[in-house]
Amino acid sequence: MDHITHPWKAIYDDHSAILILGTMPSPKSRENGFYYSHPQNAFWPLLADLLHQEKPASDPEAKKEFLLRNHIAVFDVLQSCDIQGASDMSIQNAKINSFYPILQNAPIRAVFTTGKKATEYYRNYAPEQQDYPCIYLPSTSPANRGNFPYPKLKESWQIILKYLS
Repeated sequence: MDHITHPWKAIYDDHSAILILGTMPSPKSRENGFYYSHPQNAFWPLLADLLHQEKPASDPEAKKEFLLRNHIAVFDVLQSCDIQGASDMSIQNAKINSFYPILQNAPIRAVFTTGKKATEYYRNYAPEQQDYPCIYLPSTSPANRGNFPYPKLKESWQIILKYLS
């Protein structure tokens, strides 16, 4: 079990319409220096597909530019926790991030939580920050592919388009 402190700031600007919250960056994402950077994670190909755009290059700046150009804010629910590998089920001693800077400075229409644990932590431990619709999305993690093959994942994630238009 490792104690992890979230390594990055939230990605958003004053045009961000939606906020996507994961739980905590995986070891592979931390190693690669940016959100959802495991090579088998469907996050970037899925967003590109939904938005009818090319997937951004793998460098953090290209991904950040992609998010901001498309009015998408990204952060994680947890500021720190004890976790084994990338297993959300192993999380202990979780401390929640503050979302006020994002919600006060961006015109967020909806908050999306990716995965059951992110949803659980957000709904149970950040209730004072929930003046926005909080919508569960299935995780894009490769560990979730058995439950959500790509077509089912894409269908579930299409709801973000309603809040981006």
